[in-house]
Amino acid sequence: MTAGRMTGRVFAVVGPSGAGKDTLIAEAAAARPDLHVVRRVITRPSEAGGEPFEGVTEAEFAARRARGEFALFWQAHGLHYGIPASMAAALAAGRDVVFNASRAALETASARFPEMRVIHVTAPVAELARRLAARGRETEADIAERLTRSGYALPPGLPVQTVVNDGPLEAAIKTFIAAFETAPNDLARKTDHD
Repeated sequence: MTAGRMTGRVFAVVGPSGAGKDTLIAEAAAARPDLHVVRRVITRPSEAGGEPFEGVTEAEFAARRARGEFALFWQAHGLHYGIPASMAAALAAGRDVVFNASRAALETASARFPEMRVIHVTAPVAELARRLAARGRETEADIAERLTRSGYALPPGLPVQTVVNDGPLEAAIKTFIAAFETAPNDLARKTDHD
């Protein structure tokens, strides 16, 4: 937390599958213990692997949504995703909050958190394909479908820092962590890892 700041800031991390979002979030959390990483709620089995998440059934997700337990929620890849409303406690305590988001949820998220910043993690398509294949969680057809969605535009008007994760991991980690300290005006102008 920056001296004098009473509430934390919200950072939404977006990017195509295989870009390395979860790896960079984990590295940022290790470097900054004060950072609050939100554990998403997803309608898939907890043993499915990948990021740390809370797996729930569709019925349980719907019930929690009806009770207002999510600050944000969206649907993608046939699954439901939720960001627990409990993140508000971390913000109130002055901690910066980061979560793995979907570009489809950014407009809703920015309306809910007007000062939200976006960290866009990306990599060339060939590298995304290699990483997705190495995960071993999807068929070739599923990977091809994900790759067709990798060339998208983000909603205009949001402060975005782009981290191109296509070289040494250490360089991407350094740029990713720096995004948490960049001033809003500088953040809107940045388009690469410089």
